[in-house]
Amino acid sequence: MISVASNFTWPTLKLSQWISPSHHSVSTFDRTYIVLAICMYMMGLVMVASSSMPIAERLFDNPFHFVVRHLIYICLSIIIAALTLQIPMAFWHKHSFKLLFLAMLLLLIVLLIGRTVNGSTRWIVIGPITIQAAEPAKLFLFCYLSAYMVRRRDEVMENVKGFIKPLIVFGVLAGLLLLQPDLGTVIVMFVTTFGLLFLAGAKLWQFISVAAVGLTAISALAYFSPYRWARVTSFLDPWKDPFGTGYQLTQSLMAYGRGEFLGQGLGNSIQKLEYLPEAHTDFVMAVVAEELGFAGIILVLVLSMTLVIKALLLGRKAINKEKYFEGFFAYSIAIWISFQAAVNVGASAGIVPTKGLTMPLISYGGSSMIIMTLAVVVLIRIDHEIRLQSIQATSSHSKNKRKKVGVNE
Repeated sequence: MISVASNFTWPTLKLSQWISPSHHSVSTFDRTYIVLAICMYMMGLVMVASSSMPIAERLFDNPFHFVVRHLIYICLSIIIAALTLQIPMAFWHKHSFKLLFLAMLLLLIVLLIGRTVNGSTRWIVIGPITIQAAEPAKLFLFCYLSAYMVRRRDEVMENVKGFIKPLIVFGVLAGLLLLQPDLGTVIVMFVTTFGLLFLAGAKLWQFISVAAVGLTAISALAYFSPYRWARVTSFLDPWKDPFGTGYQLTQSLMAYGRGEFLGQGLGNSIQKLEYLPEAHTDFVMAVVAEELGFAGIILVLVLSMTLVIKALLLGRKAINKEKYFEGFFAYSIAIWISFQAAVNVGASAGIVPTKGLTMPLISYGGSSMIIMTLAVVVLIRIDHEIRLQSIQATSSHSKNKRKKVGVNE
């Protein structure tokens, strides 16, 4: 593995060079990631402001309560991103097991001293800071799995043991998450782990077996839990009990119906007036649909899809450069963001059961915002190291060529 630990060159770039670098200069990072993240930040900030004011006015007597907190989360995310950008990918690779252990520790702590909200114990409260332990657990698990794929890739491709070991690690984290309970995060982890094993080259029959076991287990978890079963049945026919188990989804569907193509206009949502629960968190896309219409939904999906496609292409580029850890990490982030976004939009549109997952970089939520920003930072760092490696290789080739020319002369 080639480790590149040079300082990030972003702060030294001039504004004109940042916007339009000349063909003589070589960019050492992809600015598109930053543009995408800022666009999603701003979109999320506007929609959180629009959707949260009624409930913030009632709960805190301050309509800007959630807006201010969301802006603080964005600022914290940017500060943490600037610091994390200095960390080379070799550090993530070397300490992947320690990060996995930290994820397990956080999930244990939340079960012991976590705050319980709506029957779920998911938050660690440290003074004014609230940490949702499941969010860093996702990133750290994918980091560990990426490192595992590098160490045991041949074993994964040829031996059942290599395929089962990461599933055991996933099973431990899943067990801790189900005690909260948090089935949505378990499903995201399962799908990402499954996809990463597929990209690593595991055999088809192994996937079919694991998929069958996984679907059976998830179905059993839903069937034997009255709360989850009510969610599944209400998703299938929310109008059967529109003021009971199907209330949230029917209100969300009304928002989608009112939005039509161009929406009712920013700020003109009716469902956000405390008809739609969790309008600024899990169901923020319903408010986007109502106020900005089909066009607004398409805009958010295009931003998310662009980020996912770039992450997939970056993963392939890293694998081609024989930077396997970086490649698998980029792949896992792409699968994670795409699946979580699909489930969030699908839940609010009545396509899949409600899972309590945020829309990446859009929904209100500090832990989700910071961790998703870290995921984007990892992509930027991977791209930076690949570019730097290419620049150094080109520079070395040019020097050797000049030396040969000098000797010949």
